[in-house]
Amino acid sequence: MDLFYASLFKIAPEVRPLFSGATMTDQRRKLAAAISLVVKSPNLPDTIVAALHDLGRKHVAYGVEDEHYEAVGTALITTLATALGPDFTPAARDAWVAAYGAVSGHMKTGAATVGAIAAE
Repeated sequence: MDLFYASLFKIAPEVRPLFSGATMTDQRRKLAAAISLVVKSPNLPDTIVAALHDLGRKHVAYGVEDEHYEAVGTALITTLATALGPDFTPAARDAWVAAYGAVSGHMKTGAATVGAIAAE
């Protein structure tokens, strides 16, 4: 998790202040739990999709914007490639890119509802 956050803050230093309200120990724990959930539920059942929508809505309040998801995805793939080395095969990379795309897509869908509700 340390490698991930180092990569994220190098790729997108502007997101660093978004983490000022929480301890990095808590952030690392939450990220590890989220990754574990995705690994254990590759087909993202409806309950997980609903939780991702909710998480996306919550992230709006933290100041997360759509472009931040791209930086997180890049940091995730970079971290996995570094940590796993040759074990991070092209097939594994493709699977992680697809999984993160699904997760971030659902979070962005949830985030978009915040703007839609505010506009009503």
